Amino acid sequence: MAKIKNVAVQMDHVSTISIAGDSTFAMSLEAQNRGYRLFHYTPDRLSLRDGKVYAAVEPMELRDVKGDHYTLGAPERVDLSTMDVVLLRQDPPFDMSYITSTHLLERIHPRTLVVNDPAWVRNSPEKIFVTEFADLMPATLITRDPAEIRRFREEMGDMILKPLYGNGGAGVFHSTKDDRNLSSLLEMFGQMFREPFIAQQYLPDVRKGDKRILLVDGEPVGAINRVPAEHDARSNMHAGGRPEPTELTAREKEICTRIGPALRERGFLFVGIDVIGDYMTEINVTSPTGIREVRKFGGTDISALLWDAIESKR
Repeated sequence: MAKIKNVAVQMDHVSTISIAGDSTFAMSLEAQNRGYRLFHYTPDRLSLRDGKVYAAVEPMELRDVKGDHYTLGAPERVDLSTMDVVLLRQDPPFDMSYITSTHLLERIHPRTLVVNDPAWVRNSPEKIFVTEFADLMPATLITRDPAEIRRFREEMGDMILKPLYGNGGAGVFHSTKDDRNLSSLLEMFGQMFREPFIAQQYLPDVRKGDKRILLVDGEPVGAINRVPAEHDARSNMHAGGRPEPTELTAREKEICTRIGPALRERGFLFVGIDVIGDYMTEINVTSPTGIREVRKFGGTDISALLWDAIESKR
């Protein structure tokens, strides 16, 4: 097992994060506590030249102090293959910029361990990868054909309509069976997005919460329930969802057991799945969150488990 010394974190700028609920911060703080040297860069600082991948990185020191949580050193251009680990942690949208960064990072992986595996991140969009487990999901349609979507709502009654590559609850609509705005909504989606949309059977159990379950190397290690605000269909914490402690049900353990081998095969060391009632709705592989919320409610130190897993892969 090779010793880890240098860790580069590809992320949204550290100045923009809210440390109270940021999993990238939690992961990086644990790396620092283990004595690894941290280097920070944003995706726009990546370069590919003559077969080598470079980034303008800044040495980073972190503190768990709101309003004073980081110090960055002077930027330096480095060959990322000289790093031991790269954390691929910028938030979506999962667009061509995101996809391009996975192509570049694929050049250095696995000699430099990229978490999660960039090729499989690219090939496993969160709302499409989950459809490999159709029997664990609510009824789901991926299309931009308005006739198909209308047929789906007629069959389902209520449905959720959302962008295929969205995140954080943005653009999520609850369309009821007698909603007269569907045509306008489809027209708006058609103007905003070139890709298909996703329509999903509405699950009334969402009012009890949308559970985020975190898995490390294919094993469930913690969960948090996210309860939507009274007048909102979305449970995402970015959209005002309320986190609360929870335990895994037998059905949720079954779901984790089913998907675990696929996660390990794809090199997904850190994943968050979303479960409403008895159904899984997404498998989040880009930059899943929830580490600090689980810890806040007395749960497992998931950052420590993740770095144990990373060390074992090195």
